[in-house]
Amino acid sequence: MKKLTQYTAALFLAAAATSPALAAPESFIIDGSHTFPRFSYSHFGFSTQLSRFDQTRGKVVLDQAQRTATVDIVIDTKSVNTGFPTFNEHIQGVDFLDTTQYPTATFKSTQVIFDGDRPARIEGNLTLKGVTKPVTLTITSFKAMPHPMLKKDAIGANATTTVKRSDFNAGKYAPYVGDEVTIDIALEAIKE
Repeated sequence: MKKLTQYTAALFLAAAATSPALAAPESFIIDGSHTFPRFSYSHFGFSTQLSRFDQTRGKVVLDQAQRTATVDIVIDTKSVNTGFPTFNEHIQGVDFLDTTQYPTATFKSTQVIFDGDRPARIEGNLTLKGVTKPVTLTITSFKAMPHPMLKKDAIGANATTTVKRSDFNAGKYAPYVGDEVTIDIALEAIKE
């Protein structure tokens, strides 16, 4: 009986050693030099204006095997970049971002929906100018692979959503200046 127990234990250990390890959640820190939230809106119907934020930080926790993830993003609203310094100051004013009182905007996921092995949508809460609203980011591209230069695992994604700026107490000049704002996020993150 003792030999049978030893034999069974040896088989179990051998099977465990050859089985793939269960994947665990992995944490990725947002690469601020390759992560840029951009926003676009109609300017009196003349054109679609495109601007971005230059400073973003945060974290993504991803478990591809279990098809779960969390996303936590902090955007420095004072880093708004319209391409024109005077307009940067205008957008930071109380009628729009009010960056003196609200220097950051945040997005915190509540659920990440996968399509097969790939994340497809991120549901979460966007807080802007002290107002929190649910939004859904649609992921238009996703890649997970070792970073060729940093030699660490990395992820990258592009995602988009549309919000109404009036929902965030930033609706001055609407509807002449478009109330609907499309937010596009290009994100890259490196494994901790």
